[in-house]
Amino acid sequence: MASPYYLKGSPLNVRFNSVVGWLARHGLSIAGTAEMSVRGRKSGRMQRIPVNPHTHDGARYLVSARGHSQWVRNMRAAGGGELRVGRKVRTFTAVELPDAEKLPVLRAYLEKWGWEVDQYFNGVTAKSSDEEIVAAAPDHPVFRITVTS
Repeated sequence: MASPYYLKGSPLNVRFNSVVGWLARHGLSIAGTAEMSVRGRKSGRMQRIPVNPHTHDGARYLVSARGHSQWVRNMRAAGGGELRVGRKVRTFTAVELPDAEKLPVLRAYLEKWGWEVDQYFNGVTAKSSDEEIVAAAPDHPVFRITVTS
């Protein structure tokens, strides 16, 4: 059985993400980014990563462009986390969408964030056919989040 899709960031990507996370933590959101904290499933410590919260049809989502990353595995175990921009911290719960429900969310996500994440979707873009996006869906976990505070 093949291991789940995950595309590790280059050293430049990792550095860029740390800068984006630092900026969000200090109150500067770039194009809507936030810093997400989720409890580590093994360590129990809060793990931080910059994310692009996405709103579609009135609901909020987190999409893992890089695939089945550590934050995805932690989110599955924790069922929620926190989003931070500066001093504003919002606690949320998260429910993972089944692949069959991802199409409209992924298309809208690629329309908004494609300039940043297209490289992780192996040629799939917002203009791809429904079939192409559905085929890519298993490689890109999507969580519907509900802010609780």
